[in-house]
Amino acid sequence: MIIKEELIKGFVKNTHPYGCRQEVLNQINYCKNSKKFTGPKKVLIVGASSGFGLATRISLAFGGAKADTIGLSYETGVTDRRLGTPGWYNNIFFKEFAEKEGLIAKNFIDDAFSDEAKEKVIKYIKEQFGKIDLFVYSVAAPRRKDYKTGVVYNSKIKTTSGEFEGPTIDIEKDEMISKKVNSAALDEIEDTRKVMGGEDWKNWCDMLLEEKCFSKGALTISYSYIGSPRTYKIYREGTIGVAKKDLEKTAHEINEKLKEEIGGKAFISVNKALVTKASAYIPTFPLYAAVLYKVMKEKGIHENCIMQMQRMFSEKIYSNNEIKFDDSGRLRMDDFELREDVQREVDNIWSKITPQNFQKLSDYEGYKKEFMQINGFEVDGVDYDADIDIELLKKLEF
Repeated sequence: MIIKEELIKGFVKNTHPYGCRQEVLNQINYCKNSKKFTGPKKVLIVGASSGFGLATRISLAFGGAKADTIGLSYETGVTDRRLGTPGWYNNIFFKEFAEKEGLIAKNFIDDAFSDEAKEKVIKYIKEQFGKIDLFVYSVAAPRRKDYKTGVVYNSKIKTTSGEFEGPTIDIEKDEMISKKVNSAALDEIEDTRKVMGGEDWKNWCDMLLEEKCFSKGALTISYSYIGSPRTYKIYREGTIGVAKKDLEKTAHEINEKLKEEIGGKAFISVNKALVTKASAYIPTFPLYAAVLYKVMKEKGIHENCIMQMQRMFSEKIYSNNEIKFDDSGRLRMDDFELREDVQREVDNIWSKITPQNFQKLSDYEGYKKEFMQINGFEVDGVDYDADIDIELLKKLEF
């Protein structure tokens, strides 16, 4: 079977397994050739199969720490209807490369929100893996089931303060369009907080503490985003922003408990605007990111997920210097994005951009390429005309 990229309603329908493999390898090679760091040896990453979670795992394994890792994610393999999700193959090929280096790379496929998944991971930690030095919570899910009550919460990308209409990109048609978003009802705000807030991160930490799975002084991190005022209405001041503020509030609660019980620390890393499976569908964000990419690339300070994570660990968290936090106790990895000169140039371009010139004035080409690479397409060094053996894919060891 020859696998070709296909966009339907803004989603990439297909996955190219060997494009995913090459992209994992590219990230590994970046880390091997970057500034190294001495860091944690035993790491748990919940939400490990793509975006920041995958980059975190790769950086910790190949960027200097040589960490053994456990990755939990909710992915599917080859079925009669599809070739499997990108994260499925990212997990498989990460494990392949990590084990060649003599590292443990245990993959769990399960719903991170369930107690059963937590219990499986904890059992493995206690019986085979050893105490955790770092726990990274990087879950980006559209819904969450409460397994105790059976209630399913669905997140909504809406504002919390009236209707919003702004420019965004239709990536399927390569067009700049205007999109309208309604204000959320109170139950929609609460549902989004339940899915994307800090409740499940805290549940994980409580269970890991109770079962004595943390090493002394262990850290736990979750990821957030603030961004430019250009995206505030739909992001920071929208339903997602409510959830992220809850995540940040929860970090302080977890931090107090970890500090008291194991001398550990919990905090949020506020990351840069990047193309991920989650961010690509937030109105206005794709156009803002495409403009930002152009400005930051011209200044030589653009970072993708792996570059961001490698810098975070080598220069911020596991450097020889004390970790610096902002007034709210957050690590700021969006420091380059929010530089005054960067935002000034973004604003200048934004004031001139139209549906006719947006591709020329922004780095839409680079933005879309990163979007396609999430599913293994447009990755340099991959033969996209090669015939893929589907039966062989089914036999790949997870």
